Amino acid sequence: MAHHLYLLTGQNEKYRTLIEEQQIPGLQLTQSKQEATILLADPPLAARSVYEFPALRWLQSTFAGVEALMQPHLRQDYQLTNVKGIFGPAITEYVLGYMIAHYRHFNLYREQQQEKSWLPHTYETLTGKTVVILGTGNIASFLAHSARNMGLVVIGVNRSGQQPESTAFHEVYAVEDIQKALAMANIVVSILPNTASSESLLNLQTLSACQQVLLFNVGRGRTLKEPDLIPAIEEGAVQHAFLDVFITEPLASSHPFWSHPQITLTPHIAATSFPEQVIDIFAENLKLWMQGQPLKYVIDFEKGY
Repeated sequence: MAHHLYLLTGQNEKYRTLIEEQQIPGLQLTQSKQEATILLADPPLAARSVYEFPALRWLQSTFAGVEALMQPHLRQDYQLTNVKGIFGPAITEYVLGYMIAHYRHFNLYREQQQEKSWLPHTYETLTGKTVVILGTGNIASFLAHSARNMGLVVIGVNRSGQQPESTAFHEVYAVEDIQKALAMANIVVSILPNTASSESLLNLQTLSACQQVLLFNVGRGRTLKEPDLIPAIEEGAVQHAFLDVFITEPLASSHPFWSHPQITLTPHIAATSFPEQVIDIFAENLKLWMQGQPLKYVIDFEKGY
């Protein structure tokens, strides 16, 4: 039985080349939406056309985030899988890179170089600082291991308060005790998925437990209640915020975050999925699919992750 695959990504030619190189028996690339049973797709593109694929049985997302396909008005009569296990290093590079640059004054020295100013500044080391990571999954565990190896105390926050399989966390708190964890933080990193329980979790009330933290949001934009961030900065809870994700993307040019000196913005680039990595996951799942075995990284439509 042939499995018909339709590509719906921003890099179709790259994916086509990678798939053809795999030479997978029983898999046929198709340009017919009517006959496609498998869709390899960027979620925003799929969300706009998912009803155009009447034979669809499985959609492999090229992203980790599948929020675009979680809308209640969209069909959910197919298996949806995302990509996992590939973003830990990239997120860790982003977070540790900005942490080090902040505490070692690298941006300031760059400015001083332009002015030919030889002026040393006392810096802080990461050793002994406490990082609170919201989320304890694969990405969070990778970051936790790296942070711990650099001498940080690592505290996790998840739904249950139970330690994950990873041994990287010194302590783990349940989300209802988030303020106890935040009260100990020098750095806070959110890697939470977009769910009802995570929406606006970081707000003025919860952030009030902090004192001069570095705040990172590299998970989902809705975790942070955006109107509360600048007041949290003004009250001294947040020293500097590093934000890669937002409720609305791209961020409106009128948004006050653009010009705030204690907010650093990046355009959702902390961890991107490279086609070569996505295809490895897809090929592994395709083998399972052809064998009638359970797929990896299946999304629960009710939970949203």
